[in-house]
Formats: sequence, C-alpha cells, structure tokens
Amino acid sequence: MKYDVFFSICHTPVGGDLPDEAQMFRNFFEQVELADELGFGTAWIAESHLSSEVQKRNRKPVIPHWKGEVGLNADILQLATRVFARTKKIEVGSAISNIVCMGGPIAHAERAATFLTLHGIDPKERRRLNYGFALGRFEFMNFASGIVPRDGVEEAAWPALKGLILKEAAEIFLRLLSGEVLSSEDVPAQSFTRANFRSDEDWQRVQEAAMERDALEARPDSVDVAKRWVFEEIKLIPQDFRRELLQPVIGSHDPALQEYVNKFMPVQVFNLSITSSEIIEGTHSRLREKYHPSGGDWQRTYMPRTVFVFLNHEEGLSDEERSLAAQDEATRALGEYWHALEGTIDPKKVSGAANNALVGNVQEVADQMAERFHPEDRLMLWFDFFNHDSARVMRNMRAFMEEVAPLMVARQEVSG
Repeated sequence: MKYDVFFSICHTPVGGDLPDEAQMFRNFFEQVELADELGFGTAWIAESHLSSEVQKRNRKPVIPHWKGEVGLNADILQLATRVFARTKKIEVGSAISNIVCMGGPIAHAERAATFLTLHGIDPKERRRLNYGFALGRFEFMNFASGIVPRDGVEEAAWPALKGLILKEAAEIFLRLLSGEVLSSEDVPAQSFTRANFRSDEDWQRVQEAAMERDALEARPDSVDVAKRWVFEEIKLIPQDFRRELLQPVIGSHDPALQEYVNKFMPVQVFNLSITSSEIIEGTHSRLREKYHPSGGDWQRTYMPRTVFVFLNHEEGLSDEERSLAAQDEATRALGEYWHALEGTIDPKKVSGAANNALVGNVQEVADQMAERFHPEDRLMLWFDFFNHDSARVMRNMRAFMEEVAPLMVARQEVSG
C-alpha cells in the first residue's frame, strides 16, 4: 500500500478560527515539508479559481452558505516550483486543474511545457508533476472564461455538453503535450445522440431546440456540436521538455472518456473517496486492457483514492479516549462541511462521509484500512480537512506514518 497526502488550503472559518492567507500558505509549506520527511509519495494540492465568497452575490450562487474561499491555490505550477525547491523526495499533483477555464487547453499545455522545461533542467531530477485535470466543479469559473451555452441547443444540452467540452479539451491538451503539431481540424467533430442523455425527455428538449435552430421539420437522430477551440496548425514551445516528468491524471469516472484519453498517452485516474467499490474495480478491470501501452501494465496505484483521516494519537489519552475524540472530531468537521456546502446539516450525509473516512485511534484506523482497501491501493490521505491547527495536522501525519503504516506492513507480512 502506498501513501500520498492531500492539501486543500481551504480558507474557511473552522470553529471561529480563520488564519489570514499568508498563514494558510505558511501552514501548507510546513506540512508539505513534513510530508516529504515522513516519506509520503505525492503531495496532491487542490486548485480553485476566483472568489467563491464574491460569487455568492451572483444570480445563481453555487455554494451560497459557504464562508470564505473553497481554496487559495490558483496555479499549481507556481506552487509546485516552490514545493520542489523546499523538498527532496516528494512529488506534486494537481487535485485538480481545470484545463477549460483560464485560457483553455492550449494555454494550460503551454504553461505545463514551460514548467517541465525548467523543472527538468537538472538531469538528476526524477520527481514528476502528476497533472490531475478535468472540467472543474463550479461552473462560474468556466463561465468567466467564456465557456457558456452558445445557443438554445447548447443550453438545452448543457449538462451533457460539459462532458463533450472536456473530451475536446483533453484531446487538445494531451496531443500538444505529446509533441504533436496540431490543428482543430485534427480533432474529431462531436455530436449528440440519445445515448448522451439520462432520459427521453432530456433528449427531446435538445431535438426540439435543434429543430428550431436549424429549421428542421422532424426531430434529428443526432445533433452536431460546434468545436469550442478553432485554430490552424500549432506546436508548443518550449518543445524539448522531459515528458517523463509529466504524469496526466484525469478527474472523470466516465469510462468512455478514460479509455479515449489513453489513445494519446498514459493517463491515470483521479478518484474520490465516495466512489463505489463497483466503479473502482470496474475502472481497474477496463484500464488493464485500455491503458496506453507506453505506460506499461496498469497498476492499482495508478488510481489514488482520496480519504478523510481523523486520527487521534494525542498524548495523555487512553486508546478509548482517543477513539471517542476522533469520532467527535469527524462528526464536527463533516457537519461543518455539509452545513457550509448546502446550508443544512444532514445527519445521513455526515454519517455516510464518516463511513468513508478513517476515524479513530491508531489501531482502529489500521483495522479500517485493512477492511476497506486492497493491499496494493494508493491512498491520498486528507489530514487538513476543516482543520487550521497546523501543529495538530502535522502530529496526525506523523502518527499515521510512524504508527499506522508499520501496522499495515506487519499485516501484509503475516498475510503474505
């Protein structure tokens, strides 16, 4: 089992405490330096864009009850440069970068090429940028970048259209990073059919909008989608960057899209903690067949799994007291999260999230890991979830790697 660490840099009040932005980044850097010292494999860092606090004033606020900012990292490449300069072994991952907003896939690919060129100047450098990418969770970030419905058909089809936009962007992004000379003519045209929609009613709305737009007399069996990015032949500069230092990771559980992007280069999968075991095992099964051949055989570690960690190994407490304290910490943090996200505390959602988390003393956390995870899984452990107490976050990180991880090694030795 391999262990990564996730950092949210989430600037929201917790128990009345809200450090300023500079302190949030100081906390992050001391935590990532400890993660490097402790031997975590990759530091996955959340990325966000534009103020979620200001967006609450808009006509359709996406998270009207959230206080503060969902995240402070708006540029994984600048932050990765600082992390690599301050650490020795740990890799960096974006969790995740939205390649549609803030310039689109061409701009993101060129910035990544520049970063990789500078990062790879030292021939001894071996640490990768694990580039997690997707469309982004909050649409206001895309809307501000001009990614909006362009006509009545696209407005009717918008939920399904977002998937096609990501597919187009991902292809452009990956093919440019692989070194191709590319024009939009080289990217296949896309269209809607019934298969793109969840219900007959959703599809019929799109058909009727197409009839009105295109002056059709009958409902079409397919509806063409105009390309978002139209351009003549281009090629990235810099060109001669070390591509072995880049590992793309797609943030989508769409099976067809996972397979499609692996036509261009080896693309791994970013996984959420709430994903069902059926989807997880199905992904492993499919990508054993569809993973790009230049990446070798598909491994379970190619789909890291995010996991909340509420570990209590504080001094002066018995194991029973640590267990109860950890459960209280989990309930409080998850309750604050759901209240901020939706404006209510839903006990079912809090309970469900806790069931997906690792909660308890050292032995309990080890037992939960052994029960829930495959011994070859790679866990992306989230210690700073709704917790601004950096010293405590670091104690939990240390307790995990120095107390829990050895228990897992011992279990595997016994079972092996």
